[in-house]
Amino acid sequence: MRLTGLVRANARVPLLQVLKTAIAAILAWFTALLVFPEQIPVFASVAALLVVQPSVNQSFGKAVERSVGVLVGVLVALGASILFGDANWLVLAAIVASLLVAWALRLTPGSSVQIPISAMLVLSIGAATPGYAAARVVETVIGAAVGLLINVAIVPPLLAGPARAAVLRLGGSIATQLELLADSITGGTDRERLDVALRSARELRALRDRTGDAIRSGRESLALNPRRSRHRDQLERDTALLARMEPLVTQVVGMARALRDHWDPSLADEPAVRGIAEELRRAAHDLRLLVRAPGSPAGEAEPRTTELPALTSPLVVLQPNPRHWILIGALLEDLRRVREEIVGE
Repeated sequence: MRLTGLVRANARVPLLQVLKTAIAAILAWFTALLVFPEQIPVFASVAALLVVQPSVNQSFGKAVERSVGVLVGVLVALGASILFGDANWLVLAAIVASLLVAWALRLTPGSSVQIPISAMLVLSIGAATPGYAAARVVETVIGAAVGLLINVAIVPPLLAGPARAAVLRLGGSIATQLELLADSITGGTDRERLDVALRSARELRALRDRTGDAIRSGRESLALNPRRSRHRDQLERDTALLARMEPLVTQVVGMARALRDHWDPSLADEPAVRGIAEELRRAAHDLRLLVRAPGSPAGEAEPRTTELPALTSPLVVLQPNPRHWILIGALLEDLRRVREEIVGE
């Protein structure tokens, strides 16, 4: 692993996020100066820097997390000072006590780290500065509040669009894989191509996980966001679509695995195979119709019909060759499950 990979991200933080963070730090500094003109308001700016997060909900969580951490840390320091005076070892004892308090209260990692830092600063600086403990709490709350307000006021980010794109990408990839399976069982193929088809089917799992992450990020970005009402319904639909497509990934991988393991060149001669291939193509068609956005982009294939489902043709399966009945039975069962998820049965 290169050393730069430990400190550099794959993509830059949006410039708007950087500007919002800078504005929050500056405003927190001058706001705290109005309340404590005799102190350098470092902690207000630090709180603002930490609170401005990619979403309003995360900002609120950071604001609460840091404020609670500071408050508990100050209380630990004051309690230790009252009980043991100003002994030199008191700072180390307060750090240990703070970590134990955070563990006992099941606080988040951010609060758990903030408690000993606050306790250490109060005991080392506050001992010579009257009122330092109370001023630190108020200053931190000011910085956290400013950071939260800035993140709400200046174009709070919405990630519903990337979630929609991820759902469309997953649906399109599953549909493509269904068509590939249809081509594999009816056309000439070989073991190498079947291995490639299985690998590409398994890649759907990673795409499914990334889609789930995009949905969660979208939901996170809408929480406490004043612009959420326009995007909430679409995100809920995308969440429901993902729930219906997750089993499809399992079925597609299962079909690709069964085809690879039980393939025989004479399979294409089975009467049922052509029907299975046609139903796979219909499933791909219906899935694209199910997930596509209104006003599909240019170049997207026109659907056979605009109504679900196209999977309507009953399959009549005669007794297959004994060498093929396991594969045909497995494909039919997986196809039944695919249809149930697409049409919502």
